[in-house]
Amino acid sequence: MDRAYLSLAAPEVDRTSDAEFFGHLASKLPFALDPKQSAAWTYQIAHLRSLAAALPEAHFCLEFLIPRMGRRADLIILNAGIVFVIEYKVGARQFDRSSLDQVYGYGLDLKHFHEQSHNKPIVPILIATHAEPAPAEAVQWEHDRLARPLKSSTDGLVALIQQVSDRYASPAIDPAAWITGRYRPTPTIVEAAQALYRGHEVEEISRSEAGAENLTRTADYVAQAIETAKRDNRKIICFITGVPGSGKTLAGLNLATARQRAHSDEHAVFLSGNGPLVEVLREALTLDALAKKKDAGERSSRASEFRQACAFIQNIHHFRDDALATTTAPIEKVAVFDEAQRAWDREQTSKFMQQKKGQLGFSMSEPEFLLSVMDRHPDWCAIVCLVGGGQEINTGEAGIEEWLRALEKSFPHWQAHIPGTLEHSCQLADHVTAPDLHLATSIRSFRAEKLSDFVGQVIDGDDAAAQRVKADLTNYPLFVTRDLAAARAWLRSQRRGSESAGLLASSNAARIKPHGVFVKARIEPAKWFLAPPEDVRSSDALEDAATEFDVQGLELDWACLCWDANLRRGAGWEKLRFRGTRWETVSDPTSQAYLANAYRVLLTRARQGLVVFVPEGDPADSTRPPGVYDAIYDFLLSCGFTELAAAVQHKSIP
Repeated sequence: MDRAYLSLAAPEVDRTSDAEFFGHLASKLPFALDPKQSAAWTYQIAHLRSLAAALPEAHFCLEFLIPRMGRRADLIILNAGIVFVIEYKVGARQFDRSSLDQVYGYGLDLKHFHEQSHNKPIVPILIATHAEPAPAEAVQWEHDRLARPLKSSTDGLVALIQQVSDRYASPAIDPAAWITGRYRPTPTIVEAAQALYRGHEVEEISRSEAGAENLTRTADYVAQAIETAKRDNRKIICFITGVPGSGKTLAGLNLATARQRAHSDEHAVFLSGNGPLVEVLREALTLDALAKKKDAGERSSRASEFRQACAFIQNIHHFRDDALATTTAPIEKVAVFDEAQRAWDREQTSKFMQQKKGQLGFSMSEPEFLLSVMDRHPDWCAIVCLVGGGQEINTGEAGIEEWLRALEKSFPHWQAHIPGTLEHSCQLADHVTAPDLHLATSIRSFRAEKLSDFVGQVIDGDDAAAQRVKADLTNYPLFVTRDLAAARAWLRSQRRGSESAGLLASSNAARIKPHGVFVKARIEPAKWFLAPPEDVRSSDALEDAATEFDVQGLELDWACLCWDANLRRGAGWEKLRFRGTRWETVSDPTSQAYLANAYRVLLTRARQGLVVFVPEGDPADSTRPPGVYDAIYDFLLSCGFTELAAAVQHKSIP
């Protein structure tokens, strides 16, 4: 993996011909050099020569990989101990918000994930080549020495860099050490899907060397198992397990994209029963593909790109329903089932099929039916099941044992590849124990290695244990407040560039409605996660709260969880639901587990920091007793949450 397409010191620029520049750059491209890219490089190379002449001590990196975003920064300049990140918009006549967020995102990526940049000053600069000269700006530094993005014309860049270098010079940077420094990106699942769909390798976007190695071993094992199944005309199923945050969904997306690129005849598909996740990923891939085509000067339509995204990422229930209408084998030979343990049991599936689909007498569980659909292939096929746990929030979720029972009962001719960590009681006719199918390394949030442990102790009601884990969460802010306006202000003050922020609430948090948070008003997940901040439907507008059903499997950078009285303190956690005009106790153990898991999901959605809003209650409203909310608030404090000062100043976003 080449961190930069080309790296050279200022004196080397004059000794390198244009043809040599193009040869080096073009040889690194994973696709053919198009006229638009060629024109951009011509412009940037000419500008590079003037930069090198004026900055004789500088070092330049062209097309520097920004792994989390799956993109390359046009130019990095190391000068006077400062990292300048330059993004050119050739032909642009204005400094638009999305471009500023893009170059700011590059700076954030370096600051957070590139170890050699953690303590270095970083200055992102956007160049719009045909814009009116930007007025002089003072550098605005963040607490971590990342500057807000600056605007510059092509001609004004040298003066801007010299001005910043003269005033903020720092200890010299060793270019070789900086370029080869360890990179540990942590992409969101949306960013990962976009990068993999574009053709990046999983090693480029995986946070740690151990994580990348683990993911690669798993991918290699499954790829070899599929090739063997093809050769021997066998049908196989592989189960991938992992520790929390180990990247099971990333592994599945990596497998599906890799099979699509190298074996298009297999029509590999990523299937999920998580409707919002499917909707968000499809829209994200569509928007990204359109942007990529536009940048390359190619024409495409939204409908065309959306069809391709839909063929790659499908709702498992639509896949199931299509199979009901025919007895022929599906076109897909490789199917990756995300969160396979959430497939429905026989009772739930039969009830749905009879009531909603008119399939009288249907008596199979969802795993058994899905296996029967893929079993229609006369030769070979492969199923990959991604196995999670501890976040079941829907009625009728069967667990992974249902897949194994279906294999034992109806599909003994299938070969099962099972990690040793997957405990079960079934007697399988043909199975292989495969340690490489277990992902043992967490690649979760770069700030919150132990967040899931902390949340687990909170949900278990063990404040002392939570407090001990909290001591290790030194870089992950956890606040609690009684003031929703203060929580919103804090989120706005933290969010930078293309980072995301949003409000969260349990789907039965009915009595936070007096605070303007109405969970019965459903969000549009694709708009909520992907729309720009100025769109009132966006999460960043901080108007609409998403529930556990909207956000499971997805993430925000910063979040506020609005905690209602449906999970309240007594001898332990008490679970209630709001019906009509009053709270009712939830007595069914399964429903109690779903409610606890709803809060578990919501508490683990923020990658960088979380604030919990607990209302004050109202003594005049029997549905909002202050004592109930006080007990919740006090318990969270005892777990290690810190009080958020009411007067949080709003910080403007450039």
